[in-house]
Amino acid sequence: MSTFSETITLTNAVDRGLAERGLISRAEIRALTLDACVDTGSWFLVINEEVRAALGLRLKGTVLSELADGTTAEYGMTEGVDVRWKDREFTLRAQLIPTANEVLFGAAPMESLDLMADPVDERLVGRHGDRAVYRLKTAIPGGPPRRREAETRR
Repeated sequence: MSTFSETITLTNAVDRGLAERGLISRAEIRALTLDACVDTGSWFLVINEEVRAALGLRLKGTVLSELADGTTAEYGMTEGVDVRWKDREFTLRAQLIPTANEVLFGAAPMESLDLMADPVDERLVGRHGDRAVYRLKTAIPGGPPRRREAETRR
């Protein structure tokens, strides 16, 4: 599959929270709308130093990552970033590769927004159509606990 880009908006999630609490004005929320390369081979949202600085994101630890050329290195992870694609939005952390020449929109943000790459039309599409659907695998509150098969044979 060839690569393609999609327009996304990134917003500093801490700024948004401060504005919602009335501690800063809405005009002070740092956000960028940009074209990101859809990369199903990458896990994270990957940003460079220019994007990190423009959004005012702080680093919160590191992760060991393998690059396309097979080398591994430690890269920083940012605090929360609100990622918006069309009418879908989700908050996650971004991986900082300071010298990256483009923003990568990896599998984690795609999964978080219930999106998938359409290789024929080279675009993002909703995995479940126009509305995100999230699968929950949990017991219904107040319902009976599920028993494992071995327990029911006793």
